[in-house]
Amino acid sequence: MPTGQDLTPEQLHILVQSPEPFSTGTPVPLHLLPLSQPQSLRMSTPVESTVLSSSSPQTTLLDELEEPKNNTTAMNAADVAHASEFSESPVPSRAPHASDAAEGKSTGGQAEEELWKTSGFKIGFAEDKNKKYRRTMEDAHAYFYNFGKSNGSGWFAIFDGHAGKSAADWCGTHMHENFETVLHENPTMPVPDLLNKSFLLTDRQLGERKGSYSGCTAVVGYIRTEERPLTEDGESANGKQTRRRRVLYTANAGDARAVLCRDGKAIRLSYDHKGSDPAEAKRIVESGGFVMNNRVNGVLAVTRSLGDISMKEWVIGSPYTTETVLDENDGFLILACDGIWDVCSDQTATDLIRDVMDPQQASEDLLDYALENFSTDNLSVMIVRLDQHYVP
Repeated sequence: MPTGQDLTPEQLHILVQSPEPFSTGTPVPLHLLPLSQPQSLRMSTPVESTVLSSSSPQTTLLDELEEPKNNTTAMNAADVAHASEFSESPVPSRAPHASDAAEGKSTGGQAEEELWKTSGFKIGFAEDKNKKYRRTMEDAHAYFYNFGKSNGSGWFAIFDGHAGKSAADWCGTHMHENFETVLHENPTMPVPDLLNKSFLLTDRQLGERKGSYSGCTAVVGYIRTEERPLTEDGESANGKQTRRRRVLYTANAGDARAVLCRDGKAIRLSYDHKGSDPAEAKRIVESGGFVMNNRVNGVLAVTRSLGDISMKEWVIGSPYTTETVLDENDGFLILACDGIWDVCSDQTATDLIRDVMDPQQASEDLLDYALENFSTDNLSVMIVRLDQHYVP
């Protein structure tokens, strides 16, 4: 399988895995770009985890009959820890800018600056139902500063629902919990494998929920500090000399994308799983399905997703994963659903917001661009602005 656009050893220090689960259901590396094996992990000084947003779309009378009537909403850290599967509170159109590190309560600019210092990144999020073309909002998202009570760690995710919103809704509330559980149970497992296990676990849980047949695409990012080899070229002859580096991991199933801005260039860290992709179409045909008009069995445009229980024999939940060692040339990360990318190339999106230092403003600018260029889908975009001078 290709590694996505513009991914070369000269551009990016990256490990890519793309499991093919039809034989065993376990991760199988398809290719490996030059990268030394991860060194021993040392997490940063623990601090309280701060959740800035965990939300899902609102319910309307136009939703599918089989979908639950309630939904989850933006919540603070305590809410996430004890959240029930659904709630009835309304969803804000914009995610909050900052939360208190201990209680998840909004405290304004001072708390935001403190999070910027301790985490090394800022997050902005914008969404729009796109009411001209869509009667319901089926996207969900979640993001955290100091994820897992680890200073400098973060979790970012966008879920794009289809055939209803309950799958995206559930993932926005629970996928990060699944990842954290898998991480604690397997502390030495490579993070790409942890992400793969988390996606498959979430996919299985969605399949066990009664009365819900919806699905969603997913793109997630996870950042943390690790010990990495220290030499001028990033390699270590004996493996003993190391330095603390920030490492970004991404995973996606479907056509939601992650794009990294490195020295002004757009580097795609995801893979579009679509019926038009020859490798994906071949896999589906070999498993007994077919692709018609670039749709799986003539129905679904994406070939990988979470949920979609009625098509799980062909539409799988195994993600494409990447591992990227960040440096001072990395400016920001874009996570967005396909409604953005339908009308905007990776490089256009990067150029549009490259000089916008406020990630909230950047996310709104990119969303407005998609609306102005006649995107016909729900829109969700998240910008993670990286502090290029951050010292882990």
